[in-house]
Amino acid sequence: MKDMMKMMIVLSLICGIAGVTLAALKEITAPIIEEQELTYVQAPAILSVLTDYDNDPIKDRKKFDVDGRTVTVFPALREGRLIGLAFETYGKGYGGNIGVMVGFDMKDMNAMALSGIGITTLKETPGLGARVAGHGYTTQFRGHSLEAVELKKNGGDIEAVAGATISSTGTVSAVRDAIAVFNSLKSKLAAGWS
Repeated sequence: MKDMMKMMIVLSLICGIAGVTLAALKEITAPIIEEQELTYVQAPAILSVLTDYDNDPIKDRKKFDVDGRTVTVFPALREGRLIGLAFETYGKGYGGNIGVMVGFDMKDMNAMALSGIGITTLKETPGLGARVAGHGYTTQFRGHSLEAVELKKNGGDIEAVAGATISSTGTVSAVRDAIAVFNSLKSKLAAGWS
């Protein structure tokens, strides 16, 4: 009985030390992981949806609380004036969530449009659903108005990827979610990026 108690105490100590070590390691590596994600996942997508800016959208990013979630907004500034922005939203695909970086062209506040989309993360079937990341599909969103972003089968003008209806629907869903977030952020962005 004494040996059993001793073994339980030793195992409890080992588990406690392992738990504290893992928590500390997570805390230490969190900023490094965030920087790697910004550099290798989000930056290429940001470059594909924002153009003609003279700032560093990643360094100038800001976080906003929108409907109980935190949204990181990447601004495109030209001579200190906000001309565009991008942020990431997600839609449900066949293999899980599809991360979509959605860019907004804000040069003309009366006729705002999408500046494009870039796929950041996806686990879709190679050769089928993964084709939503392709140039032919994503370019359909460039210059598109913020109204009526919908697939052709639902009355819109976005052509789905053949054989990848779920992935196409998930992407469009993420874009529509981004438009809703953008509309709720407009009042905060109207004063300018400072």
